[in-house]
Amino acid sequence: MTSFPQTRGRLTPDRSLNDLTWLRVGGPADALFQPADRDDLKDFLKSLDPSVAVFPMGVGSNLIVRDGGIRAVVVRMGRGFNHIEVEGTRVTAGVAALDAHVARRAAQAGVDLTFLRTIPGAIGGAVRMNAGCYGSYVADHFVSATAITRAGEEVTLTADDLNFQYRQSDLPEGWVIVEAVFEGVAGDPEELDARMTAQLKKRDETQPTKDRTAGSTFRNPAGFSSTGKADDSHELKAWKVIDEAGMRGATIGGAQMSPMHSNFLVNTGGATAADLESLGEEVRKRVFQNSQIELVWEIMRVGEPAPE
Repeated sequence: MTSFPQTRGRLTPDRSLNDLTWLRVGGPADALFQPADRDDLKDFLKSLDPSVAVFPMGVGSNLIVRDGGIRAVVVRMGRGFNHIEVEGTRVTAGVAALDAHVARRAAQAGVDLTFLRTIPGAIGGAVRMNAGCYGSYVADHFVSATAITRAGEEVTLTADDLNFQYRQSDLPEGWVIVEAVFEGVAGDPEELDARMTAQLKKRDETQPTKDRTAGSTFRNPAGFSSTGKADDSHELKAWKVIDEAGMRGATIGGAQMSPMHSNFLVNTGGATAADLESLGEEVRKRVFQNSQIELVWEIMRVGEPAPE
């Protein structure tokens, strides 16, 4: 049995994660750690047995935790890590600040980070996944991030350190981002607000926002996100190749590829992580058979399957 360091935050051993992911699936972590503040996180990581894995988790919007859970301490930030500050066109956000809140706060201050408005989740995940839509990505606005290393040391990361690519970045194992700084473009608050309202309306008309999903399931084979513009090409969109393979609305157990948007994996109620992952793999197989295109998961899948 692992013994854990003393902490001022909350440490819960053997904590089920299914209520912490948007898809509502997943087994237990060895422990869930919710640090009180940055110093608490540093002290905990420095004192934790180096052989114990650490997995930083945001709001679980882009995550399947497998049914057997995670053999790691899951670090989840809450209050104390959700600050948003705007100075000129520079925006500093805590890792737990929701993307939508950052976009709104920036817009109120006349700074354009509107692309974040419709991205589900929090800033930590947005940086980790180089989140983007409408042709803009975190990498386009990223200045720096502050992270705590596995040894409990505070470091500043540049874009070069993170090596941003489409829907991915490089962060050393067990490091935990606590804050990020972005550079926006000056804009009129009313115009920015109107643009975000239009984006939300379009999203709600085309995506199953009322269902249990984790956002886009697969990366677009074209290697970039939708631009949202009239001349946007749909040829190599994930939803298009899924449709062509006949997998819109397909089901396994309680998992379904959404009839509304076929690149959204839905827990219709009672799905296991295994149902969701099996359906995703079946979609990948059918798409490859149909078009020789190999879809790449955008949703992170972590942990172990349930014991047989």
